[in-house]
Amino acid sequence: MEKQTAISVLAALAQETRLDVFRLLVQAGEGGMSAGAIADALGVPAATLSFHLKELKACGAIDCEREGRTLIYAPHFETMTGLLAFLTENCCAGQGDCATDVCSS
Repeated sequence: MEKQTAISVLAALAQETRLDVFRLLVQAGEGGMSAGAIADALGVPAATLSFHLKELKACGAIDCEREGRTLIYAPHFETMTGLLAFLTENCCAGQGDCATDVCSS
């Protein structure tokens, strides 16, 4: 992952509502959720949610697919895996015997 991409994703997630949306979508899994279901679950007005979904989509943290007249949002796990790899690539000086669960893959 490029440094600028990592910065964009981290900046998007550094806002309370967007972080709540992303975490909710991670719980929902690859099947995702409709915008209406997200708004109901988080108690966020539709206009506000639309803005936050746009920001998460722009940085690649989430995907959106149309199912009929409904937009379904889902986490983009590849982006998050890339972000975690970027953040931990030099962990423990690259020794491979890292004490954290994050690096032992």
